[in-house]
Amino acid sequence: MTFHWLPLACAQNPLQNPSSAASKVLLDFNNDLADRLKSTSNQVTVTPSQNPAAPGILVTIQPGPEGYPGINIKPAGAPWNLAGYGHVEARVVNTGAKPISVALRVDGAGDWKDNPWNAESVYLQPGATGTVTTIFGYSYGHKPGYALKPEAVVNMMLFTTKADEVQSFRVESLVAGGPAGEKPPVAPDDVRVQPKDGILLGAGVTLDAETQLTNKNADSSLVNMDGQQALRIALPAVQGDAAKGEQEVTLKPAIGRWDLRDALQVRVKVQNAGQIPVVPRLRLESNGGPSDWITPTAPLGPGVEQEIVIPFASATIANLGQKGTGSRLVNDAVSGLTVTADKVNAARVLLVKSVRSEMPPTPQLPAWLGQRPPIDGDWVKTLDDEFDGTTLDQTLWDVYGANYWDKQSHWSKDDVLLGGGVVRLRYEKKTGFNNDDPTQAQTNYAAGYLHTYNKWAQRYGYFEARMKLPKAPGLWPAFWMMPDRGAAVGPQWKRQDTANGGMEFDIMEHLTRWGSNRYNIAMHYDGYDKDHKSIGADKIYVQPDKEGFITCGLLWTPGSAIYYCNGQEVARWEDPRISNVPSILMFTLPMGGWDNNSLDDAQLPAEFVVDYVRVWQRKDLASAADGKQPASQAEVLGTGH
Repeated sequence: MTFHWLPLACAQNPLQNPSSAASKVLLDFNNDLADRLKSTSNQVTVTPSQNPAAPGILVTIQPGPEGYPGINIKPAGAPWNLAGYGHVEARVVNTGAKPISVALRVDGAGDWKDNPWNAESVYLQPGATGTVTTIFGYSYGHKPGYALKPEAVVNMMLFTTKADEVQSFRVESLVAGGPAGEKPPVAPDDVRVQPKDGILLGAGVTLDAETQLTNKNADSSLVNMDGQQALRIALPAVQGDAAKGEQEVTLKPAIGRWDLRDALQVRVKVQNAGQIPVVPRLRLESNGGPSDWITPTAPLGPGVEQEIVIPFASATIANLGQKGTGSRLVNDAVSGLTVTADKVNAARVLLVKSVRSEMPPTPQLPAWLGQRPPIDGDWVKTLDDEFDGTTLDQTLWDVYGANYWDKQSHWSKDDVLLGGGVVRLRYEKKTGFNNDDPTQAQTNYAAGYLHTYNKWAQRYGYFEARMKLPKAPGLWPAFWMMPDRGAAVGPQWKRQDTANGGMEFDIMEHLTRWGSNRYNIAMHYDGYDKDHKSIGADKIYVQPDKEGFITCGLLWTPGSAIYYCNGQEVARWEDPRISNVPSILMFTLPMGGWDNNSLDDAQLPAEFVVDYVRVWQRKDLASAADGKQPASQAEVLGTGH
């Protein structure tokens, strides 16, 4: 980009005056900035505004292929020393005709492989003005990010997303501000509270009726019983038009949301304190939606007390593509407990004596689990790896490949550990090269990886693994499958294309922020670009067995994918689009994911443990593509998107 910088018509730009004495102006529009501004591509032009009423620099982006078009802003000479500040903020105006998202990235002096930057974005309607604030050490939603050194800021970047039409914005100011070590503000609803011993109401808990109780056509109060609070709910008689409205009371956290990820249910002790039999109804509320309504099996007579258990998991499994099926409750964002009762033309009184989150008793697993598929048929076991030896079966598994999911870590054979009848994929803080190859990327974290690309594939069947999930924050373990059409098709991208009948099956995909009792299943298809489609369920609740393992399986037949955990069906999708392409097995342990928290080095190393992998094929579905692949194939590039 080349342009001639013209001084602004106005001598003073009031918007450039810092908002406080502690702010520092980083762009003075009255000076020549031509050497400090550079577009990211020929799609982008930059000109100074000549309108005194609308000062700043104008950025115009033409339609084109660039993913993140914008401008780079360099310091005048040496890197900026912003050690006395906590953030950089830009005030921008959308001067175009379409909504845009403008991001501000602040670049440090670190190794580019570590992504040494922090960034935030602001969404602007046409004509709207907004401020995007990037706090040092945080990125995108003020989540903890790269530990940028503010004393050595080498570049700043303002950019948008790919432009299909002309986009434009004006930069009105760019300043550093805030105190050193600044922390992002926390919205009250974003606060997460883990109740001590799981108690939401009961011993040791003091509630505030004014802030924690909401009433809808009902009355509630907190009363003292045996030295602790109880919740009294009075539901008036219902008649006439009043019968059309809801009668309910909701108990809420003191602030934010309850984080109940260490539990799978809430136990509520309720007493009928009225004069007539009553049928109470209870459910949990959350950011993602409520639990099922739960009622006792019979009305409670006057004075009768009963414990009612509200499971996080819905009684209706996730029938993908059908609304109203599957679990909606988000276990770490529970916003309330709602209590009501069947409507009758008489007053009813309920006394809620205690509310506690808990784990159910360890379930008894079905006898068929691990021994056969979940449905009858003429099945043949086609793969059975118990990991009982001291070395990996290299005719079946590979530990190397590209890491498409996590640019902070590399795959290493040293992090695939056999012993005790299991294989452990380890994630650790250890500098090294991807695939233990000095010619490949170097990162500061190492991880284990297993896949069968070039070695084994199967179309249709039942696929099962018994696994123990890591607990360290920020990790993303998964058991999944990807297409493989075989070496005769050509390069890897053709072999593993999820279009043309192919599909990614995520049999068990977990983000450690969710806790050990929840995971995701999904299917991705029609490629990973503009035609990409997906379907799945991210609230699969499960209780590990007595040894801490979960056993997850996929029953894949023509037009059908049915998912199981610990012997119970948890989700299904029946559709002609279900994959008909042979697929490989994968176990991955990157960091990150779409809904995770930050990695904590102090909790590393962590391990994703696999006890066994077993696969069956129904004889009438078998094909020549099933089983081990020819050893002569040379392409071992890795798998996935």
